[in-house]
Amino acid sequence: MDYSHDDAGLARQPIGYWAWAAHDAAVTHIRAALAEHTLTQPPWWVLNQLTDADEKGRPRADVVATLRGYLNMGDALEPEIDTLIVRGLVTQDPATRLRLTPEGHELHAAAAERVGRALADIHAGVTDEEYVATLKVLQRMIHNVGGKAWHH
Repeated sequence: MDYSHDDAGLARQPIGYWAWAAHDAAVTHIRAALAEHTLTQPPWWVLNQLTDADEKGRPRADVVATLRGYLNMGDALEPEIDTLIVRGLVTQDPATRLRLTPEGHELHAAAAERVGRALADIHAGVTDEEYVATLKVLQRMIHNVGGKAWHH
């Protein structure tokens, strides 16, 4: 890789720009992969919340609360869930428990495979050690300025 600056020059580069540029490039790449399966990120996040649910499903309020906790979307998830129901990818019973339909499972599996390839593209040439070090540095910077970031 040809870096535009030596290490001393890179150390003076603005973190805000590079964090934004990395976010923009990665998210654009992932969104393009999801679009191949007629998905955007919010419905994808909802499908992910339901893939590990048992046959009883998950309460809608729990899915919304979990996603709201780290996505800062407010009530914007509600219409996304409704759209998944209309598309026949998710069902909701009278107790407001959400479940993936067979079509929802199929779409999720296909999109997950494609997103996996997109993530592999993003990680190409980056060792696990480099990736972990990068995340630790970003976490420290977020903490330093009193920010918060969701993590698994």
